Amino acid sequence: MLNVQAQNTEKGWVNLFDGKTLNGWKRLAGEATYKVEDGAIVGTTVMNSGNTFLVTEKEYGDFILELDAKLESNLSNSGIQTRSHFDPAANKGKGKVFGRQMEFDPSERDWSGGVYDEGRRDWLYPMSLNEKGKGAFKTGEYNHIRIECIGNEMRTWINGKPCAYVVDTLDPKGFIGLQVHGINKEEQAGKRVYFKNIRIRTSGLIPKIFPSGIYVVNTRPNTLTDYEKRNGWKLLFDGKTTTGWVGAYKPTFPQKGWKIQDGILSVLSSDGKESENGGDIVTKEQFSAFDLSFEFRLTPGANSGVKYFVTLSENNKGSAIGLEYQVLDDERHPDAKLGRDGNRTLASLYDLIKADKQARFTRPIGEWNRGRVVVYPDNRVEHYLNGVKVIEYKRGSEEFRKLVAISKYKDWKNFGEAEKGHILLQDHGDNVSFRSIKIKAL
Repeated sequence: MLNVQAQNTEKGWVNLFDGKTLNGWKRLAGEATYKVEDGAIVGTTVMNSGNTFLVTEKEYGDFILELDAKLESNLSNSGIQTRSHFDPAANKGKGKVFGRQMEFDPSERDWSGGVYDEGRRDWLYPMSLNEKGKGAFKTGEYNHIRIECIGNEMRTWINGKPCAYVVDTLDPKGFIGLQVHGINKEEQAGKRVYFKNIRIRTSGLIPKIFPSGIYVVNTRPNTLTDYEKRNGWKLLFDGKTTTGWVGAYKPTFPQKGWKIQDGILSVLSSDGKESENGGDIVTKEQFSAFDLSFEFRLTPGANSGVKYFVTLSENNKGSAIGLEYQVLDDERHPDAKLGRDGNRTLASLYDLIKADKQARFTRPIGEWNRGRVVVYPDNRVEHYLNGVKVIEYKRGSEEFRKLVAISKYKDWKNFGEAEKGHILLQDHGDNVSFRSIKIKAL
């Protein structure tokens, strides 16, 4: 019998599915079923089964994958595994598939096209990072899927619409898999997902043009892709030096209290004494409308923050004044219970607006979290935590000013409404680390 993986559809492309059999594929993990019907692979959900995968017997490194996929119902999601792996000992011997998955999400949030790290790191690229990429996947219809995995870059399209862009050094190769999601509700049982016209190209790879302006989740510390550079991103921390930073209210960088090691910028502990060791640090440059991204890592019980529109005009005795993306151990630090209604918790607009976040999107203390602040030219502001939007407000609005009037900032005239300001990393006396600090003017 001719190997299905050796059949060329057109020059450079190879079929992964012959339209008749499941040759070259194997089922892993759950109990959902896969069979061939009318030239398509049909997966069917099974009650109380975990996630089930039909995966290629062969592994792939760099490739462009195209296929057509259809969800029968919006009661269950699905996806395509890329460069993935199997741990047969996990889940009490039932095994676990892990690796990056392009998601098919028919729910109201519509994160189809996003990248989920199955069995490992959860969401890498929620589609809240690319609102224009949402709405492409149509339930009940075949959708054309394109996935590029070239070098460290993974990019996705649905029906020609660009969705996600991830840079990740894990998994240089692995299998490709089709998912039937696990279910535990009777109304979800027996629902089908269809895959057909599955083909791959592994040589002569020419990346498809990705339009400008799409946010990139880059997990390589302190680096920018060529795409990011072309789109105006620049690093505020180069991973090696303090270039571009000085102490708040100081002409130079602090001589103590901060250190750079292994590409990480850390504020050192001083037993919780705010700004009494090295003190806050600020960018020399000021910014107005911008997209700011940064990674942070907390130690147990730590408190810090990333402030913006810092003018350094208040000469405050403690930390410099500005709008603050709170960086905090919510469980251990008492500040989480102060303020009003949780408005001093992680990712909140400190003392003003509580971050609307879910525990699953917050990485544990000691692991890296990704923060993001976007300030639009019309003064709309957004906070993100690990790719998920947790706050939206407008500087200078009536609602904003009412919140300021009942906050600790009430005595500062026009607080948070400066035309431009510095970016600040706070010394709150606790050991907190930062890296991959990048910004783009809007």
